[in-house]
Amino acid sequence: GCPPARAPEGRGAAPFIGQHANSHPAAEEAEPAPPKAPVVPPPRFALQLLRAGRCLLLVELTTGQPFQSRDPSYLLLKDMLRAAGLPDSPQIIGEPVRWPLLVRGQMDQGPEAARDFVQGFVGARLEDEPCACLWLIGLPSMKYAGEADAESYHREIQIEGLGTAWALPGLELLMDEPERKADVWKAMRRLMTRWKSIDE
Repeated sequence: GCPPARAPEGRGAAPFIGQHANSHPAAEEAEPAPPKAPVVPPPRFALQLLRAGRCLLLVELTTGQPFQSRDPSYLLLKDMLRAAGLPDSPQIIGEPVRWPLLVRGQMDQGPEAARDFVQGFVGARLEDEPCACLWLIGLPSMKYAGEADAESYHREIQIEGLGTAWALPGLELLMDEPERKADVWKAMRRLMTRWKSIDE
């Protein structure tokens, strides 16, 4: 008794058309999967540059949205700046850097291109006004400005063209794992002489 249960011809055809139409995007998405493919999918991140006293801060925006004054992560950042003896109302510099960029055409947006772009963006701001130390807060910031990974947390790193940087866990990570803060404070005390002048 199967055949009579079939849907009328018109309705039965529609799902087939739907499946057929959908098969194209799926095929395109699947293409970069084989390891042989040279195409590396573009990394996704958002970074905000800020200036506080003699330091520049490149901060990962986990949500991709600009800081709001009441964000817990922004309040934590203010606490960190206060502890570092820096102005706790940092000046936001420009729009957040969002990657991949919204561009038409076939521009390479892989990790190398992201690194070139972020380093160029920060380098241009440093030319406007040099800084004593660049804080890289969060892995994307460390990776694309400083070519560093999580092993560099709390360390001072030298970046060609950008000078001295300090690599830090992201604000969200510090809120989720507060025990990490002790290492941040310890490293901060060691590095403070970089941005505080003798008479302060």
